[in-house]
Amino acid sequence: MSAIDVVGRYGAAAAAGDMAALAATLTKDVVWHQPGANRLSGDHVGPEAVVAHLGRFMELSGGTFALETESAAESGNLVATTVRFTAEREGAAALDQHGVDVFRVEGDLIAEIWLIGEDQAAEDRFWGEALGVQTSIARLPMSPASSTN
Repeated sequence: MSAIDVVGRYGAAAAAGDMAALAATLTKDVVWHQPGANRLSGDHVGPEAVVAHLGRFMELSGGTFALETESAAESGNLVATTVRFTAEREGAAALDQHGVDVFRVEGDLIAEIWLIGEDQAAEDRFWGEALGVQTSIARLPMSPASSTN
C-alpha cells in the first residue's frame, strides 16, 4: 500500500466519523504536532491521544469543525495534503483557513502528522488561551545536507 493510500484510509475514516477506523491507521506511538499557542497546541502521542485531540476540535467548536482535503501529493513515505478547515465558536470570529497537513508513513500506518495553517495567530485566537501549554511551531526534520546554507 502506498503512503498516499494510507493517508486516504485515514481521511475516509475521519470523514465518516469512524474514530476506531481512524485510530487503526496510526502507529502505537504516532505523534500529532499541533502548532501554535492555544489550548490545543502541543504534541499528542498515541492513537488514543490523537482521537481525544480530534474530539476537542468538535467539542470546542460545538460540532461545527469541518475539514476538506483539496489535494494530496506523495514523496516516498511523506504525504502532503492541502486542506480547508472551518469552525465557529461563541465569542470568537469564525475560522476559515487553508493549510497543509504533512503525514509521515511507516509501512501501512501513519507515524507522524504536522499541521501548517495559513494564519496561526487567528487560529490561536479562535481556539483560546494556551492554558499553560508551551509550544513552538513544529518543523519538519531536515537532513544535514538541506540545513546548510
